[in-house]
Amino acid sequence: MLFWGHPSKFVGAGWEPKQEKSEIHVIDDGRTAERLLNWINKQIGSSYGLDDEKFENEHLATNISEPEQIARAVYDVEEATTTAFDIIIEHKMIKSETRASLIKFLQLLVAHHPSRRCRKGSAEVLVNFDDIYPSEILSIDKPETAENNQKGSFGNIQICGKEVPRGYWMFCRGSKNDTRGFSCGLWVLLHSLSVRVDDGESQFAFTAICDFIHNFFICEECRQHFYDMCSSVSSPFKTSRDFVLWLWTAHNKVNSRLMKEEASLGTGDPKFPKIVWPPKQLCAPCYGSNVGRQDDPSRIDWDQDEVFKFLTRYYGMTLVSLYKSKDAPLGETTGRSLEDSSSPTSAVVVPVGAALAIALASCAFGALACYWRSQQKNRKYYHQLHSLKNI
Repeated sequence: MLFWGHPSKFVGAGWEPKQEKSEIHVIDDGRTAERLLNWINKQIGSSYGLDDEKFENEHLATNISEPEQIARAVYDVEEATTTAFDIIIEHKMIKSETRASLIKFLQLLVAHHPSRRCRKGSAEVLVNFDDIYPSEILSIDKPETAENNQKGSFGNIQICGKEVPRGYWMFCRGSKNDTRGFSCGLWVLLHSLSVRVDDGESQFAFTAICDFIHNFFICEECRQHFYDMCSSVSSPFKTSRDFVLWLWTAHNKVNSRLMKEEASLGTGDPKFPKIVWPPKQLCAPCYGSNVGRQDDPSRIDWDQDEVFKFLTRYYGMTLVSLYKSKDAPLGETTGRSLEDSSSPTSAVVVPVGAALAIALASCAFGALACYWRSQQKNRKYYHQLHSLKNI
C-alpha cells in the first residue's frame, strides 16, 4: 500500500480504512508508474510525464535580495567539504610536502567549521592522522604504497557524517549542471571560516587557506591566481576584520576576472552571472555616495565597516540560522541539530503527547513485568516448599 500525506501527519495522526476526512490518503491507483504519476499530478495540479527531462535546475530561487537564502548553503558547505577531501584522495594529493598544509587546514575546520558534524569528522581525521598518513610512508620512494594506504584508511572516515555527500547542491545549485556547485560551496566555506576566527587566529587562517588552495585545488589556473593574491600580502594579519575584508576583496577580484572570461566564452550561468559582491540589494549601506562601475569592485566607494558587518552577519549567524527555524527546532542545542538533523529533508519529530504516552506505557509495562516476576517467584517458592514437605 502507498500513502500520501504531509510528513508531520504520519507522526501526529493515524489512518483508519473507513475514515472519511483523514489527512493521510491511500494511493488507490498506483499499479503502474504511469498511473501513479497521473495520481500524483492530480494531487499537486501538475502535468509531469515519465519522459520529461530532469527539472531539478528549473525551479531555482534567484532573488538575491533575500539574505535568508544563504541559510540553505550550510548543506552546500558540508557537501563542498566532503567533495574537497574526496578530490584529494582521488587525485592522490597527500604527499610528504603537502602533509603539513592539510593538517593546518584540518585544525581550522575543527575549530571553526559552521557544521558541527564536519568539525567532529575533521577532528577524527586529525586525531588519527599519523595512523592514516604516517610521514614515513609518505616519504617512501614507492608512491603506490602511500596511495594504497591513503585510499584504505581515509575511506573509513566520513568527514561530515554518513549522509554526506548527498550528490546535489541547494543554495549553490546552478541552472546548468556544470555551473556553480563545488566552487560556490568552497567559497561559502572559506568566508564562513574567515568570520569565525579571532584576531589572534587571523594570520593562521590566512596561511591555512592559502596553502590548502595552493596544494589541493585541481584547477591550475585558479590555483595560480589565488596564490598570486596570497603572495601579494606584505604584512601579517593582526585582526580578523582585515582578513575577512582581504578574502572578500580576493573573491571580488576573481568574480571580476571571470565576468570578462564568461562574457567572451559564453560559459557563465545565465541565471547566476558573476557579480560584484555584495550587491546593493543585499547591502545598500555597503555602498558609498560614489557608486562607480558595478562590474569593477576597485572603482566602487565601499564603506568597509558596513561590508565587514554584512559579511560577519551573512556568513556567520544567517548561514546557520536554518537550524533555528521551525523546520529544524533547536530543542536541545545547536550542535545537536547540526550533527543529527542537518539533512535537507524534514525531520521527524515525535509529538509531546505521543512521547508521554510512550513513557506511561513503558512504566505500565515495567510495573506489570515486575508484578509477573514476583508472582513467578512466589509460585516457585511455594512449589519448592511443598516438595520439601513430601520428602
